[in-house]
This record gives sequence, structure tokens and C-alpha cells, in this order.
Amino acid sequence: MRIAHLHARHRKHARVEPKIRDQKASGMGLLPSRELIVNTAWLTATAIASDLRTWFQLLALDGENATATPKTLLYRVLHAPARLVRGQRRRRLKLPATWRWAAAITRAFTRIVALPRLT
Repeated sequence: MRIAHLHARHRKHARVEPKIRDQKASGMGLLPSRELIVNTAWLTATAIASDLRTWFQLLALDGENATATPKTLLYRVLHAPARLVRGQRRRRLKLPATWRWAAAITRAFTRIVALPRLT
């Protein structure tokens, strides 16, 4: 085999490895039961969660949060002390200004709200 072919094959594999690592960290590697049906439901739920996280990062986040691992994303964005409030026919995000990633979360919320509604 040629060196260029080996290098291209390695680059493809190197792109897949972090995704596999992230999915295993999200619960795909931890099967909760010995029953096939329970494990099937678990894998389906973790696959859906992984897809939702990926789309959230793609559509709403920017900078280093757009490529963050699930653990980092959980700590920075998903565990934020925030509340979603409704009033005056609008949704607002109440977030402490002292939260280190408040600006990134606010930008993400603005981007999500700006997405066109499907009919």
C-alpha cells in the first residue's frame, strides 16, 4: 500500500475515534441490564441523546463549546443555574451574570429561538 493511502485511512479513523469515545462517555458503554430488550431501549435513548447533543452543538454553540466533549458541555452549559420564564408572550432565559459561560449560553438561546418553526 502506498503511504498516502495509509495516511488517508488513518485520518478517517482518527475522526471517528473521538465520536466513539464521546458516545461511550454518554452512557453507550454502560448497559444497565442483562435483558436484551432493556439494553435495546437504553442504546436507543443514548443514541437519541447523542444526536440531540450533536445538533445542539452544531446549531446553537460556537467557539470551543461547539467542539466540547459531553462532560465539558454538561458542566458549562447543561448544568447552568438558569430558568426559562414566560411573560409578555415571550420566553426569557434568567441566568446569573456571574456564571462564567453566561454569554455563550445566551448566544445559544438566541440562536435556538431564531430557528424557523417547522409546520
